Amino acid sequence: MLTAALAAAAAGQSPSGPAWTRGAVCYEIFVRSFFDSDGDGIGDLNGLIRKLGYVDSLGASCIWLMPVAQSPSYHGYDVSDYYRVAPAYGTNADFKRLVAEAHRRRIKVLVDMVLNHTSNENPWFQAALKDTTSPYRSWYRFSPTALGKGPWGAEAWHHSPVRDEYYYGVFWSGMPDLNYETPAVQQQAMKIATFWLREMGVDGFRLDAVPYLLEEGSCLAGCPGTHAFLRAYAAHIRGPPYRWSPFLSNHDQTRTMTTLGGDVACAKLAATLLLTLPGLPFVYYGEEIGMTGDKPDERLRTPMQWSPRPGVGFTNGTPWEAAQPDSMTVNVALEHSDPVSLLNLYRRLIHLRKENGALGTGTLVALDASSSRVAAYLRRTGAQAVLVVANLSDSAVSGVSIGSTGQSVLRAGTYAARNLLGGPDGAMLAVGPDGRLTGYVPVPGPIGSRESLVLDLVRR
Repeated sequence: MLTAALAAAAAGQSPSGPAWTRGAVCYEIFVRSFFDSDGDGIGDLNGLIRKLGYVDSLGASCIWLMPVAQSPSYHGYDVSDYYRVAPAYGTNADFKRLVAEAHRRRIKVLVDMVLNHTSNENPWFQAALKDTTSPYRSWYRFSPTALGKGPWGAEAWHHSPVRDEYYYGVFWSGMPDLNYETPAVQQQAMKIATFWLREMGVDGFRLDAVPYLLEEGSCLAGCPGTHAFLRAYAAHIRGPPYRWSPFLSNHDQTRTMTTLGGDVACAKLAATLLLTLPGLPFVYYGEEIGMTGDKPDERLRTPMQWSPRPGVGFTNGTPWEAAQPDSMTVNVALEHSDPVSLLNLYRRLIHLRKENGALGTGTLVALDASSSRVAAYLRRTGAQAVLVVANLSDSAVSGVSIGSTGQSVLRAGTYAARNLLGGPDGAMLAVGPDGRLTGYVPVPGPIGSRESLVLDLVRR
């Protein structure tokens, strides 16, 4: 059973978060698709080490690695050994070297932790499956009959290949769910966390499929027992869920550029909104150059497009999955040298977020715009303030004015509006004694289609 002391300790954690997260942006990496160091067509840890300079130049403060533990699947979300790195990626020693090299660059390392289920090839499950007297039997859920559908209506009880019985696996038969009502399972989860934090040196985890940890009667997702375990787990690893982590897409979703129909202007607008709003944003590898991809999942996770040559600069061999058709025109090498590329916009915004306190940690203040096609907001902390004005439409908008609907948002005075993305500065802003913005027109001319203004307001 979970103790009240553990739950209380978790509940009492400070919401402020560690210092490194302030103004940070994290970068999600599928190791298999990032860089192949040995020519076998599969990305690996040594390849990632060689590309840390790129991650650093992007400005990322942390990397989130999709699962790297041993698994029979290409994606790694069904773990067969939680204490060993997948051989295709390298060794535990390679992983420790990656962490050391990342830390040398002041980049934190997060790993995907798969708590809900294991692989059906995991020795724990094999023992439970074959021997009804095994101590691992209670680590999984078995039943003489199928007990119903899963939380989204799919079959969740799978017939055993050994005897006439069923086991529970909410995702598929190859991923049997662990039974978190068993104290030994909870203890093992804590032990695994300690191993990766202390032995392997990681800085934290992204927790996979956590709504499904405990099933309680008809409750199959987000149940009270799941929340109780997660509070105890947080207390064990001393990490509080202290802020939002927004993103445009990840390894399970259609890539942003595909969703936007290849519209680079829209992709730039989306990046600007993501990286000027609050939270700890995550960027999926390749989003910064506009990589495309749609279901099935393998096509969301194709090799990183480094350069316009065979193997797209990812491998000298045959890649595990074919690159996207546009890889010869959408890649790091071409965008690196283009000052107005999507890649260089991402770089500029990520670095700005680290350098500008208002963008990094400032309060969000929603503002009114005279056009319904324009979004406007202020990020504000202490003496710093940044105004963001974004035209969300597909046509230019002229004469847009900004107001604060009666609330005091800035100290009285005159402000210069310095354009943080380059180009002409905004108009001077005068704020009266009431601290309100009233009828402020940031630029005399039109704001172009999908154009954004990010203006640093400097009080004179």
